Amino acid sequence: MIIAGVAVFLLILTVSGVISARRVRGDCSNYLVAGRALPAVLVTAVLIAQPVDSNATIGNADLSAAFGFWAGAALPIGLAICLLLMGLFFAKRMRAADVVTLPEYFRNRFGRSTEVASSFLTIASFIILLAGNLVAVGFLLERFLGVSYAYAILLTIPLALLYTISGGMFASVYTGVACVIVNVIGVAALVTWVATTHGFSAPDGMGAGDLAQLTSSDSGAVINWATIIALGLGNLVAIDLMQRVFSARTPGGAQKACFAAAAGLLMLCIPLSFVALAAVSIVGDDATDGPILYTLLGGYAPAWLAIIVISGLLAATLTTISGILLSTAAVLIRNILRIDAEAITMTPRVLTATRWATLPMAVLAGVVALRVPQTGILLTLAFDLLLASLVVPFILGLYWSRGGAAAAWAAIVVGIGVRMTFFVLTPTIYGVDNTLFYIPNDMVTATADGWSTLLAGAASLAAYLVAASFTTVRTTVNTLQTEPAPAPEVLTAARS
Repeated sequence: MIIAGVAVFLLILTVSGVISARRVRGDCSNYLVAGRALPAVLVTAVLIAQPVDSNATIGNADLSAAFGFWAGAALPIGLAICLLLMGLFFAKRMRAADVVTLPEYFRNRFGRSTEVASSFLTIASFIILLAGNLVAVGFLLERFLGVSYAYAILLTIPLALLYTISGGMFASVYTGVACVIVNVIGVAALVTWVATTHGFSAPDGMGAGDLAQLTSSDSGAVINWATIIALGLGNLVAIDLMQRVFSARTPGGAQKACFAAAAGLLMLCIPLSFVALAAVSIVGDDATDGPILYTLLGGYAPAWLAIIVISGLLAATLTTISGILLSTAAVLIRNILRIDAEAITMTPRVLTATRWATLPMAVLAGVVALRVPQTGILLTLAFDLLLASLVVPFILGLYWSRGGAAAAWAAIVVGIGVRMTFFVLTPTIYGVDNTLFYIPNDMVTATADGWSTLLAGAASLAAYLVAASFTTVRTTVNTLQTEPAPAPEVLTAARS
């Protein structure tokens, strides 16, 4: 019954994505950034849907149940901090830019070579992020449909591709609004059910009041803080986040949407950490049987509640998957391959190529999902790599005139070099075994886990500052327009 109810909901979402293709009308600006015409309320919905996926919900719950409240809550807290920072310092400036993808900013500020480097880094990071969402859906279908984990992932990819290829950002808007509504209802119902039937409790040392999780390395404090910082800063250069900012009708609307989304994210996700802790005692020995929310909903909660909650989580997950496929494909076509780069307007050939480019992105993410069957860990790792490489050039390039391509490259090479060195030598990734790529050694132990995130970010900053000190001060920063970009209809009239 549960899987049937969820299937009906997913069918509705898929049909809405296909119908949304009518809004594209062959215009790439419509396909990639929804025509830059979304009001603040819709941008808020897709901004909430972007992080409220299986990484930040299922992953949040799993980490809370395994390591304590703050281990799981660190995910939504870090993402909310990112949205707050985006609203305070970046949303208006970036929306006012005449760019469609984030690497275009790096090209305008630092040159073509930095555009290419940032493109490869963002694609690699977001393939990891996409894999985390595929993992959660794979576990869901494995548990409720009875298929193997690998086959479940193979089933998920075509579904996400269908409405992404058809509707682009408009598809993400429709599913984003649906997911926010369903998630609000689902989380409220789940919290009420747990409170009235079992009550809230937490194992010793794992509750919200056990602050050793934030102060003692033995209780995971370093990893928890590294998670918050990696998500709070690393997500600033998330290409799907930027795509949603670029979709806003006005710079002011983009800023307001970021503030509202930060609050909405915390209200939706933090309660799941409390639910997960209570679920440990509710499910008992079954707590290790896959994601704990799936165990709770599948074996202990009423079917109607399971349908609502799982449908909401899947809606958010598919919205994120769609956004990731769309943004990585756009970066590949526009910023690496530069198809029709000299054209004044985006051509139908670019639109077709972007749609086809979603296919290899999905395949690569599927490979990672099969290798690392984790959710929240992959979320943090994706933004960990961005923190080590692109965050410093993005922020300092926007607000500091000194420093050019040499400084950007120094920050990227040093930061990612430090992070990848620790990555392959450290036996754990945010507290779980490093099954992705670990070289056995006696030099680096699990105690480096978490510290390596902070060290890589600091190394990137130091490299940029040193390189910038040897460059000539720029008199202008030609990255962004000082005035908002013209409305879509004005651009259309000017080009006709």
